Amino acid sequence: MSPSQQLDHLHACFEEFRQHRMSPHDFSREARQLDTLLPALPPAFSEVLGQLLDRLESSALFTEESCSFSQQGLIDHLQVWIDKARSRLP
Repeated sequence: MSPSQQLDHLHACFEEFRQHRMSPHDFSREARQLDTLLPALPPAFSEVLGQLLDRLESSALFTEESCSFSQQGLIDHLQVWIDKARSRLP
């Protein structure tokens, strides 16, 4: 898959996750398999995505009230990451 195709796949998975049709764990697993997308982006993209996915997986273990960050906030940040990644691809 090309970097653009991987980003399209990630976005489709993200929409499934956002609509509660994919678990946080399954979304994270898909997002961690971006073997052509991440090398096509500046190194900071990989680091930021890894941090967001780690937080997403952690937040899935707790209720919203007991977690130090909201899952909705993470979803918003993931959308920003996807949008910025798309703007960086040729």
